[in-house]
Amino acid sequence: MASSSTKGEADGEDGDSAITLGLLDALHQNSEVSQRRLSSELGIALGLTNAYLRRCVRKGWIKMKSVPANRYAYYLTPQGFAEKSRLTAGYLSRSLSFYREARNACDDLLGQCAGRGWTRVVLYGSGDLAEIALLCAMRHAVRVAAVVDPAATEPQFLGVPMVADLAAAPAVDGVLLTNSTRPQSSYDALAAALPADRILVPSILRVSRRPADRGGGR
Repeated sequence: MASSSTKGEADGEDGDSAITLGLLDALHQNSEVSQRRLSSELGIALGLTNAYLRRCVRKGWIKMKSVPANRYAYYLTPQGFAEKSRLTAGYLSRSLSFYREARNACDDLLGQCAGRGWTRVVLYGSGDLAEIALLCAMRHAVRVAAVVDPAATEPQFLGVPMVADLAAAPAVDGVLLTNSTRPQSSYDALAAALPADRILVPSILRVSRRPADRGGGR
């Protein structure tokens, strides 16, 4: 859980909880893990890792013990296990809430595609939201012809062709924005290349459309 739930989440309350959960989980799995290894797993700076460790010690969630080679071992206290359980429950709740909202938003947009007579779309952005959109597409007469991701390194995403830019994608009726890490900049790039009514934006992304674009799409 440490690496998948904390990377890129160092800002805000959710990021703080994710890092703390990742730290407690990593220490539970390996009490003698080095701070450098923890830093790599959590995707945060070494100094920030040390700060989180010291905070967890102050709060009574972990205890430190000297081990050979001038290193430390970190053990979760009963309070630490309780905090880990609390954070895990919160993480799962947020994940389920995200899935439900994303599923409903994608299902609604793909239903609109079918209503417009659209049969082929591309997804702009890979990741969790793209996975959900692909599952939703199976419920509608809409085919996802490709996934566009500027950082693409693989030829496919869950069996669907993946390309690095929109120009390399096949001709389709519209584009469904599924980049959940940089939604606004991704939308701006799409808006510069496509008519607004060809860009579908799930409400969960909270994208701000330019005033001139608000009449099209969603």
